[in-house]
Parts: sequence; C-alpha cells; structure tokens
Amino acid sequence: MTRKRVLLIGYGEMGHALSHLMNPRHDVSIWQRKPADGSSPVPLAEAVRDKDAVFFCVPTAPIFNIAREIEASLSDHTVCVSIGKGLDKSGRPAFRALADALGDERPHVVIYGPMIAEELSADRPGFAQVGSSNPAWSATVTELFAGTRLYLSTSGDTTGLSWCAVLKNVYAIAFGVADGLALGDNVRGYLATASLSELAEIAVALGGGPEAPYGLAGLGDMMTTATSPDSHHHGLGMMLARGDRSQLTGEGIHTLQMVRQSGVIDISRYPLFGLVAEIVESDVDIRARWQQYFEARFAP
Repeated sequence: MTRKRVLLIGYGEMGHALSHLMNPRHDVSIWQRKPADGSSPVPLAEAVRDKDAVFFCVPTAPIFNIAREIEASLSDHTVCVSIGKGLDKSGRPAFRALADALGDERPHVVIYGPMIAEELSADRPGFAQVGSSNPAWSATVTELFAGTRLYLSTSGDTTGLSWCAVLKNVYAIAFGVADGLALGDNVRGYLATASLSELAEIAVALGGGPEAPYGLAGLGDMMTTATSPDSHHHGLGMMLARGDRSQLTGEGIHTLQMVRQSGVIDISRYPLFGLVAEIVESDVDIRARWQQYFEARFAP
C-alpha cells in the first residue's frame, strides 16, 4: 500500500475519527481556521498543495466556498472528499456543491453510511458507500481505508446517495419524537417503512437511482441515526416531545430550513416529512398532531 498525503479540513468528532483510522498508514495533516492552540493557520491554499486527498470534515454550507478557495492550488490527481450530510443555502447537497466549485472533471467523492464517529474512534466497525462519477476516484478513497475497520463499497449514484444522506436526518427526528412520546415499538416499525418509502420517492424524484435508498447511505444510515442513543437527531426528537425547543440545531434542522428556503422539495407531497417540519417549526400539540397524522394516513 502506497503511503498517501492527506489533509483534513476541520477537526470535529468525525475529523478525529478519520485521523485515527488513517494516521498509522498515511501522512495526515489537519487544517482549522481557528486552531485549538490559538496559533494562526497557514493559508488553506498552501495547506492543500501536493496532497493526494483532501477531506472536507465540515458542514455542507461552506463547502462550495472552501472548494472555490482551494481549486487553483489542488494537484490534478487530488481527490476532494466530503462527509457533509446537509444542504447549502442554494439547496445543494455536498457532492453538487463540490462539482459546481471544482468542475465535473476534477476528482471529488462523498462517503455516506452508518459510521458514527465515536464508534470509529473506538475501533468498532463502520460501513459506508463511496459515491463518485469515476470509479478511479472511488478506488483512491477506498484504498486510504484498506486495513481499517471502516468497510467501504462504491456507487456511481452520487445523487441518490447524497439525498439519502441528507434526508435521513429529518426522518430520524420523527423516531426520537415517537420514542419521547412513548408511542411504542409498533410505531417504530411503522416509521421504518413510512420514512423509507418517502425517502426513496424523494431521492428518485430528484434524480437518484432506485437502489440507493435501500443501501448503506439510505436505510443503513437512517436506522443507525434513528435508533442510536448517541444520535443527535434522535435525541433532538425526544427533546421536542418533552416540549424543549432550546437546542434546535444540527444538519436535520438546517436541512428543513434550506428545503423551505430553496423550494427544492415540495413538502406537501410527503406527509411524514411535512409532519416533522411542522413539529420543528411550530409550537404545536405534538401528541395530537401524531394522532391526526395516523388517522389521515389510514382513513377508510
């Protein structure tokens, strides 16, 4: 295995996890706009020079501008990698933001699936799909993690993977709300099918293939996010069920805001998505709204 030069832009939980996985095998460096030690960072355009891979360990919102900032300094072979699972202010998922900033011919991929940072850092298995329009770009990234416990498969359906990764955070909130209301295991089973059905319909309507919703980036990541006690979005749903609206943060919340702002999805066509949006955006009687939702969905 050839030792690669890797740069991580951002160093949150996932940045730490990826560094943990790659450091023994590759030369990994970190770039932060505000380093923890208070020092001044080198210019980002300088930091990316001669790197084999650049990981965007940041939310989706700034990806386009960061990619534009570094584009002229990237080597022709450098693969840009995003793990962002949100939308920017234009309603673009991370892969589209990278493509618009770098051009379709410059290497760029996304990685999505059940890969909770804390578990990766603890050397527990993680699973994900590497999505790109070029198999060689995906191969470069999978080779970076060869011999680690992050197990990767590849897909050419970048649109499908991206929308699955974005939308699952919204549906995970529904699971948390249901658990917070103690609606029971039967409701959890219903939500698994209802959320997957809507997720698949939206992803395909936005240009994705029919298989992505049932893979690691769709069903796999959704169930992990929707049921894990460490999931921010599941926990957020439980807080909303208690009437606590003090911490409406995270990629799912931002996704709802960007969907409203951009109009990229017609929320009125997707009842469960719309219910989550209403619960997040309005101080409603949540238990009563769930009952109304069930009665409307199963009206004779």
